[in-house]
Amino acid sequence: MVDAMGPGENYRHRLGRVAKSIREAQPNKRPPAGQFRVVITGKGGVGKTSLTALLARLLARKQLTVLALDADPQMNLPYALGLPPAEARRIVPLSANADYVEEKTGARPGMGWGLFFRLNPDVADVVERFGVVGPDGVRLLVMGTLIQPAAGCFCPENSLLASVVNAINLREGEAILMDTQAGVEHFGRALAAGFHQAIVVADATFNAIQVAMQTARLARGLGIPAVHLVINRVRNESDHQRALDRVAAEGGFPFLTTHALPYDERVLESDPAVGSLLETPETAFIEAVRNLRDTLIHSEQEVGTHAHPDTGSRARWPDRGGNGPSSRSQDGHHPGERGEISALRATGHGRLLPDR
Repeated sequence: MVDAMGPGENYRHRLGRVAKSIREAQPNKRPPAGQFRVVITGKGGVGKTSLTALLARLLARKQLTVLALDADPQMNLPYALGLPPAEARRIVPLSANADYVEEKTGARPGMGWGLFFRLNPDVADVVERFGVVGPDGVRLLVMGTLIQPAAGCFCPENSLLASVVNAINLREGEAILMDTQAGVEHFGRALAAGFHQAIVVADATFNAIQVAMQTARLARGLGIPAVHLVINRVRNESDHQRALDRVAAEGGFPFLTTHALPYDERVLESDPAVGSLLETPETAFIEAVRNLRDTLIHSEQEVGTHAHPDTGSRARWPDRGGNGPSSRSQDGHHPGERGEISALRATGHGRLLPDR
């Protein structure tokens, strides 16, 4: 347990002490090899929640057992997955579930400084107690907001959520996807210890690419070995090239794979749920998402058996002249050589072709 306030300490010192305590208390265990763990992040409004929902349901249709975690403060994943709105509105996020927080940590949310709470509560029952089953059998867990210690709060809710991430990482036989807000530093070592892959979602706009690059570097700094870039809402080759140029202008990044998802008006028309998009699966957009799903499965089989392969052959972002293996995966093969499409470019006609 930790005392959230010691006598005579100033505020910033207390925050640092408590943050250090919880980092040291969280078990640094990795899931068994081959377990599917992907975190999806990016600037708000670029479509990451819809992409998370689509990937979850498409993975389930591949006969995988899927657990989707909603760690975005907007908590829109239930709606995107297709839960009835009335059911989605009844979901109480874990961070706001006062009884569960108190049961597991010994302190109620909002009690502030001057209390004791458990740093590593046993939350192995969390999915069974609070998971909701959605369309295609996808199980959903809404986590709520985890506040960074440096942002001004380290409290029982954060202790609980950090432990939930650790506990979920150790679950076997499940494909786990987590939709989170921009940035992955909120979960720190707990996230890096269990998630092998990060999808950074952006569109072609300057702000979205800037956030994507910052987030990709955060993911790499945490030790997540496979970082993928998805450029969403690509209308034509000009959009795609503009995004690539902006990535290069920001210094580039060794993304394991890059993907372009074509603009599809039906995505806006179906908002917030993605179910209608899956009713007509033979579209360029759904085909691109399906290719992304297959790439993730293949990458997980490789990355999941090699803990944080920071050395060896890595994909490089191509230079502005187009040189470099922009569509190569970790072992240096072009995706087409193994029957997968991991990097796509959108043409003005909406067709998707393997990257050149």
